[in-house]
Amino acid sequence: MNVVIIGPAYPLRGGLATYNERLARAFREAGDEVRLVTFSLQYPNFLFPGQTQFSTEPGPDDLNIEVSINSVNPLSWWRVGEKLRREKPDLVVFRFWLPFMGPALGSIARRIRRNRHTRLVAITDNVVPHEKRTGDRPLTRYFLKACHGFVTMSRAVLADLRRLHFRQPAHYQPHPLYDNFGALRTKQEALQALGLAPEFGYLLFFGFVRAYKGLDILLEAFADERLQQLPVKLIIAGEFYEDAAPYESLIKQYNLENRLVRATDFIPNEQVANYFCVADMVVQPYKHATQSGVSQIAYHFERPMLVTDVGGLAELIPDGEVGYVVKPTAKDIADALVDFYQHQRETEFAAGVWARKKQFSWSEMVKALKQVAVE
Repeated sequence: MNVVIIGPAYPLRGGLATYNERLARAFREAGDEVRLVTFSLQYPNFLFPGQTQFSTEPGPDDLNIEVSINSVNPLSWWRVGEKLRREKPDLVVFRFWLPFMGPALGSIARRIRRNRHTRLVAITDNVVPHEKRTGDRPLTRYFLKACHGFVTMSRAVLADLRRLHFRQPAHYQPHPLYDNFGALRTKQEALQALGLAPEFGYLLFFGFVRAYKGLDILLEAFADERLQQLPVKLIIAGEFYEDAAPYESLIKQYNLENRLVRATDFIPNEQVANYFCVADMVVQPYKHATQSGVSQIAYHFERPMLVTDVGGLAELIPDGEVGYVVKPTAKDIADALVDFYQHQRETEFAAGVWARKKQFSWSEMVKALKQVAVE
């Protein structure tokens, strides 16, 4: 097939770009011709909470990436849509994660549909956003109504589509492994690379810090007296996408500074393996969620996980087999962490992760997208 993927890609950075680039390689491995169409402007700077939207790493030289969509310029939407209408690719895969993108992506999709050949399928990370704003629903509907079908990475999002009365074909396909951050390495190698003391164990909170991700709950849990007695530190690895002051207040209130490892700049791809391989367990204390790419990085690096029982997180984390599924409260998280160390469950859970990771393949995601396209 001739395939176009529309969404974040280099020179943009972050998990969405990483995913889309890996998906492009999966299509190519399946024998398809593929290119990515990404944003020249993804967010106006005043709407972007991080330090920069752009990667400082070298771009992928094995992918065809076209930088042409301005998210706030309707002329660019028309140009991109008209170009693809004329080219008539067999399949266009949109990545939809935020209502703000509804007008741009919806307008492009509507233009492409006029050729009566191209099938339009959206990977919908969310259809009900984590952080709700006025106008979310009409912006989302404008885009979704233009698609021929959907693939969701959690059953919760699939249910949201049906609840919003979208009847196009839709498949649930779990988030594939993030296997593009390099090979596994030993904990000793990771400790040395990060300059961390080997006499401590390490828990990992990874990813952009947003309110819904529950770092505040984790800090409260980490203040538990039982955990204070253990030689364990918490690594916070990810850039703050909101005011850090409330978290700093909790750190000061519970006297946690000496028990933390701060890595609160953007983590470059070549360092991701070190942070996961040094961790005894990856902790995702989310207050609400759909799915998380962090789980799929942890699966790749065969690390035990703790997730909260919200959204679709628990779908991929069998409780007691690869880690813990707990309520999003400080006490429940603390109880699980104490159990993990007191009963030395790292080896047991890591073996469970290894056994389960094989089911999350990129080839299955490609098959799901193609199947939806022809239904």
